[in-house]
Amino acid sequence: MTTSGDEAIAAAEERAASTRDRNLPLWDDLPIPNDTANLRKGEDLNEACLALLPMVGVWRGEGEISYPTIDGPIKFAQQLTVSHDGRPFLIHEARSWLVNEDGSVKRPAARETGFWRPQEDDTLELLLSHSSGVVELFYGKPRNQTSWELGTDAVIRTATAKEVTGAQRLYGLINGDLGYVEERAMMGQEMQPHASALLRRVVG
Repeated sequence: MTTSGDEAIAAAEERAASTRDRNLPLWDDLPIPNDTANLRKGEDLNEACLALLPMVGVWRGEGEISYPTIDGPIKFAQQLTVSHDGRPFLIHEARSWLVNEDGSVKRPAARETGFWRPQEDDTLELLLSHSSGVVELFYGKPRNQTSWELGTDAVIRTATAKEVTGAQRLYGLINGDLGYVEERAMMGQEMQPHASALLRRVVG
């Protein structure tokens, strides 16, 4: 079944009804622009970030982790915040927690924070720092207006972090939701699927 342009617009408006007025908590005494995850509020999005415009928002949903070195698959939930302050980069923050089959929370899990840095030649730089002690530099490009593909150029880790040698990510909009899949090479294993999730917009 295909969706017409009018139906797609109507569906987007319906999805936005509960999210359009929400935003990140604001500091009313901050002497510089607040971060915003809502394109209707705060600073105008820098033109350099237009290729990433659909990602701006707060997204929340569930996914699954699997890998030969873990007993899985393991279900997790995640909140991903992609925000900006008017400058030519986006701020990335993801918080995850493990969940049971019924959706109840087991415990907090991975966290990552970083920056999307789009370049004039359409190259995307994504710098991510993980709570596990790993720092990654991804390079990639938009595949089209609603999907983005990246792979690591460099990975560094602390002496106590698990061995990670590379990663690849593909983000894309699916009927207004944000989905992603990730492959990883780590713990002596070759590059292979590791995580996937489907996130619904809750802000923006």
